[in-house]
Formats: sequence, structure tokens, C-alpha cells
Amino acid sequence: MSSVSVKAGAIVDALGGELFGDADRVITRLAPLESAEPSELSYLVNPRLAHLLAHTRAGCVVVAPAQAEEAKLRGDCIVAPDPHLYFARLTQLWKKVHGRTPVSGVHPSAVVEEGAWIHPSASVGALCFVGRGARIGADTVLKERVTFAEDCVIGERCLVQSGAVIGGDGFGFAHHEGAWIKIEQLGAVRIGDDVEIGANTCIDRGALDDTVIEDGVKLDNLIQIGHNTHIGKHTAMAGCVGVAGSARIGAHCTVGGAGMILGHLTIADNVHISSASIVTRSVLKPGHYTGFFPLDENSAWEKNAATLKNIHSLRERLKRLEALFPKDR
Repeated sequence: MSSVSVKAGAIVDALGGELFGDADRVITRLAPLESAEPSELSYLVNPRLAHLLAHTRAGCVVVAPAQAEEAKLRGDCIVAPDPHLYFARLTQLWKKVHGRTPVSGVHPSAVVEEGAWIHPSASVGALCFVGRGARIGADTVLKERVTFAEDCVIGERCLVQSGAVIGGDGFGFAHHEGAWIKIEQLGAVRIGDDVEIGANTCIDRGALDDTVIEDGVKLDNLIQIGHNTHIGKHTAMAGCVGVAGSARIGAHCTVGGAGMILGHLTIADNVHISSASIVTRSVLKPGHYTGFFPLDENSAWEKNAATLKNIHSLRERLKRLEALFPKDR
């Protein structure tokens, strides 16, 4: 563990909030409520977990105004309108204080082809590949083993985690006499500012037009984005999401882990897809959507599945009965 520490008062000076307690309290680490020690700082987001305040050993806790009195009773606390946002900014401060920010420049083991342009403040990690004609903006970080293919563009302050592949060929083939004929992928990938891309995530280049990832998009690990997809600003996707080619996804959307979106669909702004849902039609109205069959014991699931298979025939029988006994008789 790093020996660098920060005083509670310095945290409030940097980030705001109201400190109740000792401004000279030394904070050596950020930790969860359940395991925090007296020299460590934690936070409470979910009011349903407020009972943990009475038991935590944390030296200081970040809480919302609604939990302020309870937090004061147990010891030092920082009161902030949004503890989750406060803690996010605190982690950024902590990383900066501990000197863990990436060093700008290109690692000696990275391969940068002729014609690529990398801003002097960007960081390209070990064993990365940057193709010809690629452009990497200011303060953007490519972690180890990232592939950033030819002609792809990424904006400023982005983070691409290890193993991601930006600009691999999209899945395009024409079927001819029992064989598959490759359709060359002639587009690229255009990524905006403040985008984060998780480890081993793949974003395919477009077939003709570019695949587009707008500003502020956050993609988790192991996500597949098909060719010619367009993702709007500040949309976030959790791990193992799959998006097929030419889907158009709006701004401020979320997709839960393992969600799937079929190709050539349109998703409106502010649409939220539950984990493991499969989107098979366009969603043109903002809202929260879920599309999966709930987990159950296998025997019960088989019975329900058999019933579902018979719904169409049951519907036809009901229609025939309704014709025999009209409602207005």
C-alpha cells in the first residue's frame, strides 16, 4: 500500500462538502464500509444500508444530508448532496495524489505505423499497435496491448483498456454457391471525447461509412460493437453486451450486462435495457425495457415453455369461441 496519505480537511478543501469532525484526521486509504479501518474513508450511497454506519470502523464516512445526524453520532463524516458522485471525484483525487496517472508518450514496445498521429499528451502503452492514418487526441490513454487500426480516430481524454481492438473488420460476407465471399470493410471507427472502452472490447470498422461512438460513451469489458453502429452521447453498456451491425442507439441510454441488440434497429434517447434482454425490434419511446424469461427450477421452466408453445393455438380456439358467443348477445 502506498505511504501517501491525505488529511480529511484537505479532501473537503479540494472537493467541497461539509466536514463534521477532525480536519487533521489522516486518511491512508479508501475502503468499503464493512472492512474500513480507523485510518480509512468510506461512503454510504444506499439509505437501506444505513444500519452499517453503527458498525463500521471507518475513520470518516461520506454521507447524504438524510444520513448526516446518524453519521455524526458514530464519528467523523463528510456530508455531500450526492455521496456516489463525491466518492467518484475522490477516487480521481486519490489517484492523482498517489501519482498513478499514465505517463504521456509512446512505450518503446508499441508499434506506430507511418502516417499515424498521436497527440504529445496522449499515452500509448506497451505492445500497442496504432495503424497508419490513425489519430489519437490529447490526454487519451491506450493501455497495454490495445489495437487501434488504420484510419480510426479517437478524441480527447479517452481511456481504452488492455486488449481492446478498435477498427477490426466488421462481419460482412456475401453467400455464393455454398461459400462466403468477403465484403471488404472500407470504413473506419470515429470515437468522440471522454469515452471509456473496457478490456477486450471490440469495435468493428464500418463497411462503407464509419462506426461512430459519440462523446462520453462508457463501454465495459468484453463488449462487441458491430460495423456501422452509431452510439449516442453518454450511453453506457455493461459487460458482455452485443450490438449487431448498423444499429443506431440514442444518447443517455443504458444496456445491462449481456444485453443484446439486433442489427439495423433504432433505439431512442433515454432508453434503458435490463441485463440479459434481447432487443429484437426498434424502441422509439424512452423508458425501461426488459425482455427475458425469468429463471426458474428446470421442471417448472419446461412446463411454462410448453405452455408458451401452445399459446397461439389457444388464442385461435378462444377466437372461435368468442365468435360463437358474441359479447353483445
